[in-house]
Amino acid sequence: MQMKNFKVDQSLKELTKHRTVALPIACYETTIAQNIHGYIPLHWHEEIQFVLIVKGEATFQINEEKLVVREGNGLFINSGCLHMAKENNQLGCVYICLNVSPHFVLPQELYTTYVYPYIQATNLPYLYVDANEEWGKNILEAIIKINQWIQQKSPYYEIDIMIQLTLIWQNLIINGFQLEYNQTEMLKNDRMKQMLNWIHLHYAEKIMLDDIARAGQLSRSECCRYFKRVLKTTPLNYVMDYRIEKSLSLLQQAESNVTEVAYQVGFNSTSYFIDKFRKSMNMTPLAYKKRRK
Repeated sequence: MQMKNFKVDQSLKELTKHRTVALPIACYETTIAQNIHGYIPLHWHEEIQFVLIVKGEATFQINEEKLVVREGNGLFINSGCLHMAKENNQLGCVYICLNVSPHFVLPQELYTTYVYPYIQATNLPYLYVDANEEWGKNILEAIIKINQWIQQKSPYYEIDIMIQLTLIWQNLIINGFQLEYNQTEMLKNDRMKQMLNWIHLHYAEKIMLDDIARAGQLSRSECCRYFKRVLKTTPLNYVMDYRIEKSLSLLQQAESNVTEVAYQVGFNSTSYFIDKFRKSMNMTPLAYKKRRK
């Protein structure tokens, strides 16, 4: 199953149901460039995520940190962490994505001791999974097996998956992390999501910096620092980029026209929309619309 259009709610929480019919788990291959945006946009979900790059390489951003993951290696992304991915060097990056409900990783009797402390830790937003390390190799091989079993649905495959999930989690925690729980970091994460939530509800309206700062209960300067640190952009530039992002799906609708789309996503000038769209997408909105038919 190829995920081409990540749907998120106003807080960037992904709306995709990460489960098979029988299990609270999803495993699928993703070709980054085939996504509607050309990349995997910023989002978060309650599920923990394991990634295995099977072709090319990609740059992942998790919260405010970026790292490159190359073919054969992987990544663990913790529950609730904002993340996005872009392929590098137009190599056609493909990765296997395994999303699992934290409550499904281990039996409930073990959850409180061996899972909950890790998904709550503020110093564990992600973990690079190195195929050259024994524990990393074990995790990546288990991801491949789970992906195969979900596709093949062989007899008792659900039990096989449970065994491999236990192995994955055991290999992840045997590294002996010193877990930390920083209340300030938790508050920062919540405030960032509150500001994004407000933007995604009001992007079609006139937006001022004061409005965004107020949503996060911050001063204007603190608001700007949050966006610069986490998203490497300014609040108002993020609004602009988000409006362009929202215009993509509208432009693909047969009955839409560029002027209508411009006003729908919050631009008060068609020419200004065309100029910003061209700078962002390296083509005009009309060219994009024709290309995507």
